[in-house]
Amino acid sequence: MPSRRSLRKPVAVSAVACAALAGGLLTATQSASAAGARIHDIQGSTRISPLAGQQVSEVPGTVTAIRSFGSARGFWVQDPHPDRNPATSEAVFVFTGKETPKVAVGDALTFSGTVSEYYPGGKDAGLQSVTEITGATWKVGSSGAPLPAAFKLNPASVPNRYAPAAGGKSIESLTLRPGSYALDHYESLEGMRVSVSSAPVVGATNTHNELWVTAEPRHHRTARGGTLYRSYADPNGGRVKVTSLIPFSERPFPVADVGDELTGTTAGPLDYDSFGGYTLQATELGTLADHGPAPETTRKQKSGELAVATYNVENLAPTTPQAKFDRLAKALVHNLASPDVVALEEVQDDNGATDNGVVTAGATLTKLTDAIKAAGGPAYEWRQIDPVNDEDGGQPGGNIRVAFLFNPGRVSFTDIKGGDSTTPVQVVADHGKATLSASPGRIAPADPAWKASRKPLVGQFSLKSRPGSRVFVIANHFNSKGGDQGLDSRFQPPARSSETQRTGQARLVNAFVKDLLAKDPKAGVVVAGDLNDYSFSPALKDLTAGGVLTDQVGRLPAAERYGYVYNGNSQVLDHMLTSRPLTRADYDIVHINAEYADQASDHDPQVLRIKP
Repeated sequence: MPSRRSLRKPVAVSAVACAALAGGLLTATQSASAAGARIHDIQGSTRISPLAGQQVSEVPGTVTAIRSFGSARGFWVQDPHPDRNPATSEAVFVFTGKETPKVAVGDALTFSGTVSEYYPGGKDAGLQSVTEITGATWKVGSSGAPLPAAFKLNPASVPNRYAPAAGGKSIESLTLRPGSYALDHYESLEGMRVSVSSAPVVGATNTHNELWVTAEPRHHRTARGGTLYRSYADPNGGRVKVTSLIPFSERPFPVADVGDELTGTTAGPLDYDSFGGYTLQATELGTLADHGPAPETTRKQKSGELAVATYNVENLAPTTPQAKFDRLAKALVHNLASPDVVALEEVQDDNGATDNGVVTAGATLTKLTDAIKAAGGPAYEWRQIDPVNDEDGGQPGGNIRVAFLFNPGRVSFTDIKGGDSTTPVQVVADHGKATLSASPGRIAPADPAWKASRKPLVGQFSLKSRPGSRVFVIANHFNSKGGDQGLDSRFQPPARSSETQRTGQARLVNAFVKDLLAKDPKAGVVVAGDLNDYSFSPALKDLTAGGVLTDQVGRLPAAERYGYVYNGNSQVLDHMLTSRPLTRADYDIVHINAEYADQASDHDPQVLRIKP
């Protein structure tokens, strides 16, 4: 399958515009330098070519790779005679559009054309550009030339620091410092042949035939072989995406899981796209070695324990194939040991993405609970509140919401009338304890913090083996990171615009928990769900402010603090937090999805066992 970059159209940037991006107007010297230019002159020592928008003629080089599919066809050409400046790349992509170029790997040629800057995803996406040649012509002088040796990516070559800082502004005009910053290092290799050897897989193969490896195997390694994202300061610069230029009929793309390894050498030109940044376009693929661990299972809760789980079931609807329902059910019954209460995220309405005003989700939840029974699990009941149509974000028409499943054989749900999509739930004093004005109920649904986002669902539960026990579970799905600038953005540090809304959401949930504890300092509270943010984020700091909640992921060994993998970074987005009375919680992230090419959801579920 071709890379998603093949869907783009060519973009030529004028000389004046590119010079302005680089920080000034073209000079007569720069204009004259187009004559007799070599590839390192075209690439220059910043991210924008000093010759952008200009014509270059008879530039020499050797063809190292060809993209012969999609609408972004072309070839990479590299100068076998580099200069001594490590900041200047010696290769460039020659763009031919929908036409397959009539060249062969090893052709020594000269090319002519216009120097252009292409922004994957469009300039407004905030990503870096790719310097390329458009409107090209070329002359082949000879064939079978040896290819330049591939630059080896390894721990010694990748700088510890990730990107230069520019106060959130563009780094395009900054001179590359490939020995100081990982992003500069990769940019200085743009289009050149690079290689990785015995590379650990840190991001599983996806449906676009892409996977992630790391050139720094020991850097922030997780317990199961991934790369842990631990702070904004270190996004793990050794990560590189791998896709293939080899025809599928000759070499199928490896189906790899996190923890596997591409043994031997994987090599090809270093590209850049909008779906993960720097990408090794492999003309040589290593052999897949299956080292990845098996999916996990958690232990069964004891008679006096209440097991609460959270699981993002990823746009589940009646239109979802039955096989996914069956896999989710099997995971809940076997891998999660049939939790007593499950907070579900991304439950869609009864006709899925069809946008026709339907908001009920009974068919979706019936199909799931039926599958659970068929898998040997309990006869779960559910509680949820239908949202206002098209008000809670997610896939258009899907009306995703959070919902509770519970096992009536072990727990009781305290039903209190009055909960609906727009009425805020309140904490009510109840003879020295706390209860709810409505159960289930929604927290501050009209507050602007929940605009186009899922509203938290609060429910009151009791464990039947402990009469009189009360546990308040708050199911959440905070707003997504959509709109944030990428880690590899040309703006550094990248802006996290979505964070503002999540911090507002976190403060509302924190205030509700404080109200519960004010009415009953011994109240058992579990806050669970997909919070779409990290333990070190401002949102989690606001959610736990005042010490009213403990984020259970922080109690795990550092190498186990993840349940989601994005662009090769193992990270935590789903959380389970508890109030102080629930100090003896037993918490487990059950790794069954995020690290695998074959997954029922992109999130790993989590289980918390408490004694009310």
